Amino acid sequence: MTDEGRVSLRRLLRRLTADEAEIEAQELRRESAQCGGIPARQCRRGQVVSVSGRLRTVVYTPRTNLPTLEADLYDGSDVVTLVWLGRRHIVGIEPGRHLTARGRVAVRDDRKVIYNPYYDLEPPR
Repeated sequence: MTDEGRVSLRRLLRRLTADEAEIEAQELRRESAQCGGIPARQCRRGQVVSVSGRLRTVVYTPRTNLPTLEADLYDGSDVVTLVWLGRRHIVGIEPGRHLTARGRVAVRDDRKVIYNPYYDLEPPR
């Protein structure tokens, strides 16, 4: 058996024994790399980054002084929270939607956050 055949066999066995969440995370990491995003786990405070993944949750937080729309973007390695200040709703920002976001990483409550990110929505799947 060639080295290429062994690698293919190992990959097949790994997929057969992996659980669904692990397979989903692998696919998201691969898609993120294809979009040119850096893995969320490698994002550090102060960096300007481009991250790509799927929105897990979208929450509107009404505040008296400044409403916010928050979305958790998961790329298979970690989560980055996207926060739009002063927004109640953005068309296309919904759970399950794939997008690429760009902005400067901040840390709030030990979570990675990008405030008012630039973003590109991927076509619905």
